Amino acid sequence: MRIRTTRFLLCLLLAVVSGCALVPPEPVVTGPLTAAPPLPPLPSAQANGAIYQPTAYGNYPLFEDRRPRNVGDIVTVVIQEKTNAAKNVQTTTDRKGSAGYGVELAPAFLPNEIGGKQAFAMTGNNAAEGKGSSRADNTFSGTLTTTVIGVLPNGNLQIAGDKQIAINRGSEHIRFSGVVDPRSITGSNTVSSTQVADARIEFRSRGTMDEVQTMGWLQRFFLNISPF
Repeated sequence: MRIRTTRFLLCLLLAVVSGCALVPPEPVVTGPLTAAPPLPPLPSAQANGAIYQPTAYGNYPLFEDRRPRNVGDIVTVVIQEKTNAAKNVQTTTDRKGSAGYGVELAPAFLPNEIGGKQAFAMTGNNAAEGKGSSRADNTFSGTLTTTVIGVLPNGNLQIAGDKQIAINRGSEHIRFSGVVDPRSITGSNTVSSTQVADARIEFRSRGTMDEVQTMGWLQRFFLNISPF
């Protein structure tokens, strides 16, 4: 009896804990959000009087532009995402059937069970109708400055960035990651999010507005133990 009571209390405790627990949403953007720390500085080169010093920061070849191409460079992403999707489904089925049996005249030597008084008739009807529709409209616009966190062998840049804003008791953060072709970057060092491959955009908020959209702990408890 004591063992059963202990098991019951343990199950009840697990149910309460699971009901009180709030499962956070899975992050969309994974991996590093900024470039790795720089390597130790190289020994300074001796000045030789030349205008171009290859080891000095800010010295670029004569015919090279300032577009980002190295780890740690900055790329500004102009987020311009707009998606529209709609789906309508309608199904109608109808089926009817009937059967009958009757004997008007039968020989006298036949038993009464199959005589002329025996007859049956049955009919059946089956109809079903279903309708469904769904629609989704999403719009996301803004800007986010990211950092080059890697360079692929073909020259494409892996970028990622994070922006966090806290106002009073609420906070919001935007995360972005993807792969961009350096040729898509404009002269003002910007690129549209529609030209970023494997783009992952995440917008989360914490605070009063986020708590309003969360079920209470008692409601989550009954939702976990309810069989329906």
